[in-house]
Amino acid sequence: MNNLRSVKDYIKLFLKGVAMGGADVVPGVSGGTIAFITGIYETLLNAIKSFDAEALRLLFQFKLTALWRHVNASFLLTLLSGIFLSIITLAKVIHHLLEHYPIQLWSFFFGLIVISAVSVSREITRWPGGVILSGLVGVVIAYWVTEATPTDTPTDLWFIFLSGAIAICAMILPGISGSFILLILGKYTYVLGAVNDRNLIVIAVFALGCAVGILSFARVISWMLQRYHNVAVALLAGFMIGSLNKIWPWKVIVSTRINSSGEEVPFITKNVWPGTYMEMTGEPAYFWQSLLFMLLGIAIVVVLERLATRHEKVAKSA
Repeated sequence: MNNLRSVKDYIKLFLKGVAMGGADVVPGVSGGTIAFITGIYETLLNAIKSFDAEALRLLFQFKLTALWRHVNASFLLTLLSGIFLSIITLAKVIHHLLEHYPIQLWSFFFGLIVISAVSVSREITRWPGGVILSGLVGVVIAYWVTEATPTDTPTDLWFIFLSGAIAICAMILPGISGSFILLILGKYTYVLGAVNDRNLIVIAVFALGCAVGILSFARVISWMLQRYHNVAVALLAGFMIGSLNKIWPWKVIVSTRINSSGEEVPFITKNVWPGTYMEMTGEPAYFWQSLLFMLLGIAIVVVLERLATRHEKVAKSA
């Protein structure tokens, strides 16, 4: 994917960006998961970490063509265009589905993440103790993140910077949602309010934190994948498995909060079995529909894998 050779390649990459943007809109689902599923994760990391001293040197020397190639700008711009279009067009659709068909939508993502974790695990060539431990650590961290209770935190600019750095790192990790991290840090509503109020200082500091976080963290993950591939992949697969706790379709509301629009929305929820959900809420659990949507999520990943495998075979034979 480093070299986009045809219009078809651009369209495929653009659609992957659309899928990533759609996932980022949903609380608890990471665009990094979609990047991993669609086979562009390492390319994305390499493109991000290419913004380095060499890139600055090329910029200052006005070698724009060389700079474009160095940062893989064709890849990034195509992907980001898909992400941006998805966020501004699919946000209302996703929120509509979350409001009116939450169980079915979460079931779809549950199946998507389950098969994705299995798919990612297949890239592990050996399973020594260290790799297994890495996977378990990923599960524990992601589970803890999804169970953590949001708390009150300072509104000082240093903490806004830190929140941006941490949240953006989570966004490129499969299985961990950056928006959910902001919620845990107690800054989700605050940052949204700053955007709505055009608080340029807070927005700028948060954006700077995001830039520093993604440029540094992408290097860490890329280095791990190159030096300790099996350990890194096991950790990422563990993140996906641990995040299933957040994506479980049947939840009951424990407490609510007021969002940036002044609406009362669920704040803390508890996972329950379908039967318990029906007893506690008096609403249908849509079990068979949920099962079908889970299978649909699984089928999509299986089809994507087969298409990717076929594309690789064609590319090698060409």
